[in-house]
Amino acid sequence: VPTGPIEAWHTPPFEPTVIDGMLYGRGAADMKGSLAAMVVACEQFIQKNPNPNGRIAFLITSDEEGPAHDGTVKVVEYLQKQQERVEWCIVGEPSSTETLGDVIKNGRRGSLHGTLTLHGQQGHIAYPHLAKNPIHLALPPLAELTAQCWDQGNEYFPPTTMQISNINSGTGATNVIPGDIEVVFNFRFSTAVTKEGLIERTEAILNRYDIDYTLNWSLSGYPFLTPKGDLVDAVSASVSDIMHLTPELSTSGGTSDGRFIARMGTQVVELGPCNATIHQVNEHVACQSLIDLTKIYKRVLERVF
Repeated sequence: VPTGPIEAWHTPPFEPTVIDGMLYGRGAADMKGSLAAMVVACEQFIQKNPNPNGRIAFLITSDEEGPAHDGTVKVVEYLQKQQERVEWCIVGEPSSTETLGDVIKNGRRGSLHGTLTLHGQQGHIAYPHLAKNPIHLALPPLAELTAQCWDQGNEYFPPTTMQISNINSGTGATNVIPGDIEVVFNFRFSTAVTKEGLIERTEAILNRYDIDYTLNWSLSGYPFLTPKGDLVDAVSASVSDIMHLTPELSTSGGTSDGRFIARMGTQVVELGPCNATIHQVNEHVACQSLIDLTKIYKRVLERVF
């Protein structure tokens, strides 16, 4: 994650610094702090349990914030080829909102991107009958798409949403009707629908209009869900033991590398510190949160093993 303007940081972003009980630095909350807590928790657990009934591994990658073409994807492919089964996985994403452990993620929505280019005919704005304005043509189908109810969600997921993120058109001149308009949009979708169903419904709406268009699709990740069971119960109980609260199960927010690990049939839960300052200048995390997070991770290990 880029630092942003370094001069805006109170301390050097890549020199961990503790001020008034807060650890400052890029990644302190997202999610290097979680990794440190996991390592210490495992050290403590193995000291008391040198022969656990299973194996513990760390997966640390550097491209999770980017295109995610390597890293976790390649490791998952390798594990599948080796017919290795991963039973449980905790991702240290900063899942908490107000207090450590108040929210744990037991799933994530899928992310489907669409780039729609609607083709018109460029011309002089004073002679619209000799041109074909793609902006005007795009408005009715876009209005219908944004008004759609794609699903009702379910017990774990909110309804699927469709959001337009970019619209680009025009030549820069005020007296020219453009030839094309490009619209970039995204679906954050639940397990109540499929990628194929969203594509089919979108294209069916577009095809009802007299428009010439091209549409390219890109899938960032399928939705995944770990229902209540071994791992969710162990993590929830461990949070309750240490923090004396009952965590909320949530599937909100963006995507994580958990989406790749879940493909193996692995139970995946995300638990980490508060996310209030992630990706921001002066990112920080409470030192006590990391101490408590270490205790939670250790308690989870004790429960599952």
